[in-house]
Amino acid sequence: MSRTGETRKSFDAQIRDLEQELLKMATFVEQMAADSLRALQEQDVALAEEVIRRDDMADQMDIDIEQRSMRLLALQQPMSKDLRTIATAMKITADLERIGDFSVDIARTAKTLAGEPYFKPLVDIPRMGELTKKMVRDALTSFVRRDLQLVRQVCADDDAVDRMWYSLRDELMEFMRKDSNLVTQATHLLLVARYLERMADHATNVAERVDYMETGTLKQLARAHTAEGLGHS
Repeated sequence: MSRTGETRKSFDAQIRDLEQELLKMATFVEQMAADSLRALQEQDVALAEEVIRRDDMADQMDIDIEQRSMRLLALQQPMSKDLRTIATAMKITADLERIGDFSVDIARTAKTLAGEPYFKPLVDIPRMGELTKKMVRDALTSFVRRDLQLVRQVCADDDAVDRMWYSLRDELMEFMRKDSNLVTQATHLLLVARYLERMADHATNVAERVDYMETGTLKQLARAHTAEGLGHS
């Protein structure tokens, strides 16, 4: 094998290693999201505290992947498609880190609400959570497989999460209008729904970056929306 061929083989192996680290981080933050929602449903303070502690690990994964990506850029000086792949990996880690942050926000809300019964069963928030977690998995799978069809599925799911958010927001606000005693708890639940909607947006960011990586054109694929905001932007 020529020296050029060996260099290419080494570079491809490093890209695969980078992808594996991204998948590990995605699995980690997806579990953070799942556990934060379970802590909320079961009013489990210990589990909520465990999610909060994991935030430092997610942050370190973000730093490690960014450093690995920077080394590839500096040492390999990739061009065109390879450059877009590494740039996409760096963007993905930032979105995953934010998903981890929102999971911590949900865990903190779970701790706050742990001492009081819910005024209605939690149904819509877990449904939003399941779809959001699926979006995170699908977005990372689209990156590894270079699957543009899966990219479009993530964007379609984002529209579904948005509809859930608007519906739940309106329902909770109606509860607050009818009974002022519900305002505090309903506001916390409204924030949780907003955090999930923002997680879905970050999963969509990942999918749109995969489309850019493959096509070379950066464009917004998800339907534009103007969710009125609570929580992080």
